[in-house]
Amino acid sequence: MNMIVCIKQVMDPETPPASFKIDPQTNKVIPPPGIAPVPDPYSEYALEAALRLKAENSGKITAISLGNDLLRDVVKKSLAMGADELILLEDEAFAGGDSCSTAIALAAAIKKIGEYDIVFCGRQAADWGASQVGSGIAELLGLPCLTLAQKVEATDGKAKVEVVTDDGYEVVETTLPAVITVSNELGEVRYPNIKGILKAKKKEPIIWKPADIGLEASEVGAAGRCTKLVKLFQPVREGEAEIISGDTPEEAAVNLALKLREIKLI
Repeated sequence: MNMIVCIKQVMDPETPPASFKIDPQTNKVIPPPGIAPVPDPYSEYALEAALRLKAENSGKITAISLGNDLLRDVVKKSLAMGADELILLEDEAFAGGDSCSTAIALAAAIKKIGEYDIVFCGRQAADWGASQVGSGIAELLGLPCLTLAQKVEATDGKAKVEVVTDDGYEVVETTLPAVITVSNELGEVRYPNIKGILKAKKKEPIIWKPADIGLEASEVGAAGRCTKLVKLFQPVREGEAEIISGDTPEEAAVNLALKLREIKLI
């Protein structure tokens, strides 16, 4: 079974919000100094789903990352975890894209790879959280798409997927090839072992530019955006606090109850 996993490099989602700065002129986030980017956590769930299928069915996993000046220690983590190949769509032209131009580039790269049974993506990215790229790839490739998968099984040219719903999950079956986006309900993601880390250090990624996947620079990245970012800003959060006092805990409790009744919360 041949699988492709789309993995994004993002700013560390654990970074304190106060560390982020925004350039209002360019509508871009200024990376906090001293904080390195990481693989998108949802992308790692997608890779874990592929690794579990590989253990059951054998086959090959190709990881794809898109961007410019990608950090090798970050993108090579997919190799350390168990992916067989790493393709980087890496060029200045790929920078600044939206969900649309990103999906166009990834779909073109997947077409070039040619042989695959499942394309895995994370349910969303930890930075923008749009949840659109996986579905966009499926639309461009003319493939069925199942989203929010928490378990994936594949046999005889079909995949059986547990899809997360508001009140549990439902089991859906699809023919292959297909695009599947994976949710965090999948469970724990494995850590790279020493063997995998050493393998990743030795293996070099394949680099593709826009021309290598049959696209013009005007079709990808910022130039190929389908949407316009009007304003990027940090919301202002303000709060008020009132201290309810009393000479004794009992009196403070009574005063609190009276205040809650006054503002019609009880």
